[in-house]
Amino acid sequence: MLCSAARAAAFTPLKITSARRAAESRRGVVVRASGPINPDIKKDVDKVVDSVSLNDLDGKKQVSYCRCWRSATFPLCNGAHVAHNKASGDNVGPLLVKASE
Repeated sequence: MLCSAARAAAFTPLKITSARRAAESRRGVVVRASGPINPDIKKDVDKVVDSVSLNDLDGKKQVSYCRCWRSATFPLCNGAHVAHNKASGDNVGPLLVKASE
């Protein structure tokens, strides 16, 4: 039979430190497709890029958003789709958000 101190230790929940909680909240989900991400949209073009116009982009003329899920700067595009397209034969490209004139 366990002494009262041992019993208390055995049933005391682990304390989660704020550092551990912060580390766990930074974990991301890695999404990897085994083949093309874009199976049937605009397959007649080399790279599918769509654009949208907005009134204000905080002084920027254009912002590129990733649609291949491989960008190291996600959600912003860093051109990682180029390597993905070469490796998979896909034609996915970024979403361009342009400032309205």
